[in-house]
Amino acid sequence: METSAIEARSAQEAASGLWWIPIITGTLWILFSLLMFRFDYTSVTAVSVLFGVVCIAGAIEELISIPMSHGWWRAGRIALAVLFAVIAVVAFVHPGNTFNALAAVFAFFLLLRGIFSIILAITHIFEPMWLGLLAGIVEIGLAFWAAGDFGHKTVLLLVWVGLSALIHGVMQIILAFNLRSLRSA
Repeated sequence: METSAIEARSAQEAASGLWWIPIITGTLWILFSLLMFRFDYTSVTAVSVLFGVVCIAGAIEELISIPMSHGWWRAGRIALAVLFAVIAVVAFVHPGNTFNALAAVFAFFLLLRGIFSIILAITHIFEPMWLGLLAGIVEIGLAFWAAGDFGHKTVLLLVWVGLSALIHGVMQIILAFNLRSLRSA
């Protein structure tokens, strides 16, 4: 029992020492969301490649987060990183596919991220709990919206990607300050 408490404390100390990493990634996600609404999206290829970049960034972020996690969380982060990388490869290989396929892939991406946010909030890994739950619910709502057929898929896809990046950036910055508070405690 004492060994597991020592391991948990050392894991918290290691994670709190890296509190600045989510600040950087969160800031980059927020900047990316701002750029999403400023970019000229006149072709399916441009949107598909941009979506691939988002997935690559998500995969890299999950890989960076692996040292801060342990147990089945580590396995979950590895699985998400692989999934995001595979989705990115598909977006790069077939950029001319229809928006319906791209929206379906992005809906799946949002659904997984939303479920992951809710799990983190319920298990009290993310504080404040209500904000993690709210972010997860919004991401799942965006996933179902993306899966629907609402016309003007080009504009909606950009809005979904931009909102998702914004939500994720804010969550990363809050996580950074939660980790920093562990350090001072």
